[in-house]
Amino acid sequence: MSVIEHIIDIPAEHQKNVFGQFDFHIKKIEKTLHVTIISRDSELKIIGGEDAARRAKNVFYQLIELSKRGNEITEQNVDYALSLCFDEKESMIVDLDDNIICRTVMGKPVKPKTLGQKKYVEQIRDKMIVFGIGPAGTGKTYLAMAMAITALKNNEVNKIILTRPAIEAGENLGFLPGDLQSKVDPYLRPLYDALYQIMGAESFISNSEKGIIEVAPLAYMRGRTLDNAFIILDEAQNTTPAQMKMFLTRIGFGSKVIVTGDRTQKDLPRDAISGLEIALKVLKDIEDISFVFLDSNDVVRHPLVQKIVKAYDEYDRKQAEKKKGSGHGGKYIKNEQK
Repeated sequence: MSVIEHIIDIPAEHQKNVFGQFDFHIKKIEKTLHVTIISRDSELKIIGGEDAARRAKNVFYQLIELSKRGNEITEQNVDYALSLCFDEKESMIVDLDDNIICRTVMGKPVKPKTLGQKKYVEQIRDKMIVFGIGPAGTGKTYLAMAMAITALKNNEVNKIILTRPAIEAGENLGFLPGDLQSKVDPYLRPLYDALYQIMGAESFISNSEKGIIEVAPLAYMRGRTLDNAFIILDEAQNTTPAQMKMFLTRIGFGSKVIVTGDRTQKDLPRDAISGLEIALKVLKDIEDISFVFLDSNDVVRHPLVQKIVKAYDEYDRKQAEKKKGSGHGGKYIKNEQK
């Protein structure tokens, strides 16, 4: 295999951002692609096999362009650029930077960071009902929340309704202190957190008091018809089939519905069937309903989370193969913790 060299010019003002602290990003690219990278003045020399050197060059071009657009280069950016380069999709990471949904109360842009997230956002724009299914950290709820707030600001809907089933993850709801609202609030806390970050606590409280934003357990949806609303059902893997049917039949005119769930983190009783699983089978051929499946490549939390998700996926795959081969065993993941 022939060894080749590529030389890249990197403007001085972008070097620290692209290289990472203590050249962390450079070292990660070297280790992943098995190339040698030498930095001198404004030049970066890449030495390695033809394919590896080409991939490394394209990764750096992506990172430089992101930096020029004012982005802080994170480890997640580097990991995702590397994953795309193996799929021969190097040019596509930069395209994500143009798709800003809204800005947080601190002015930080909210936008998809992976191709899977980009597809998810596009489907939310185009379809009336969207199921976002994937592991923790893939931005299912956060991006849906950002789209809901944007729709409200643009007067596309009159209110936002956020709901999730109040299912105990190995603990008993009755042991929590306080009244009913105090008991269910811990289950809704992730929704509050996202709202506070995107729109600010004061704005949320004001809109909540006016009834424009409602955060409630799924049981509170029974008997209602929801017109001109942006409705998000979170943790849908913890619904029963009857609850899922009840929720989906609440939808009125002018409404948009997002259902998010992680099929690997079910807190229902051991033998109970998830309403999300039934919905996947029953609704798959309805035109105005879209199913978007995110995976470990779409995880945008700490890089370690991505590795954990991949490790568990691999373990599940091996356990399934053993079970198929021997007729015994099963998944180790009991999904009692998130």
